[in-house]
Amino acid sequence: MKVISWNVNGLRAVERKGELGRFIDAEKPDVLLVQETKGQPDQFRPFQVAYAEYRQYYNSAEKKGYSGTSAWLHKDIESRIESLEFSDTIPNAPNADEGRLSQLSFRLGGHDWNVLGIYFPNGGKSEQAWQEKLVFYERTHDYMNQLRNRGGTVLVGGDMNVAHNEIDLARPRENDGNIGFHPSERAWMDRLHKDGWVDTWRHQNPTTRDVYSWWHMISRGRDRNIGWRIDYFLMHEDSLDLAGQVTYLNDQMGSDHCPIRITLET
Repeated sequence: MKVISWNVNGLRAVERKGELGRFIDAEKPDVLLVQETKGQPDQFRPFQVAYAEYRQYYNSAEKKGYSGTSAWLHKDIESRIESLEFSDTIPNAPNADEGRLSQLSFRLGGHDWNVLGIYFPNGGKSEQAWQEKLVFYERTHDYMNQLRNRGGTVLVGGDMNVAHNEIDLARPRENDGNIGFHPSERAWMDRLHKDGWVDTWRHQNPTTRDVYSWWHMISRGRDRNIGWRIDYFLMHEDSLDLAGQVTYLNDQMGSDHCPIRITLET
């Protein structure tokens, strides 16, 4: 099963650029997790026609043109699964009206899967937004543990809006203490790891540098590879034997983020 997560920074925008179609044709993911869809359900109906090979689920923000997530399931793999459910809420998390979770739960090959695509808050707008981001992290951690305790495999993908360690961004000294590389955010990642949750790409590439998933567009950071690795796939250590190769698709254009791909043994 090939799963890809991509913060597209506007689904309609990346489609207008011609990049979504090229991406789908090249990768043909079984599951596509999309963040920052930035639209309302009626605005996405043309996608259901243009990409009819996918069953598409959308969780839009109440605020128009903001946030939002989506999960696409290829109909070939849908024909092989049982008990398909879509979820859009992290219990007790703030920002509940911002469409931040798209989750597919199903049974495949006699095994239960929970595949989550999450767009974590940035937290930089105000002190309230910052505090809500920290609460969102904790509620998400709780929810991940709840799903794990039910059995099966939990895969958490998305734009988590934090670089964990100095190796995960191009300029750690200049950004030390800034939102996105703040000690409180990094400590959350530490707690995840202590609880058995694994950053799958870093697990496979423990010393690799200069691989990022987000670049500042105005300063042309991508041209110089001055970026941050803030998009992840997390799995619990108990399920790591199901994880194949994890790859950042750095050549994929269309957004200020690049996609991340994982293959899973089903």
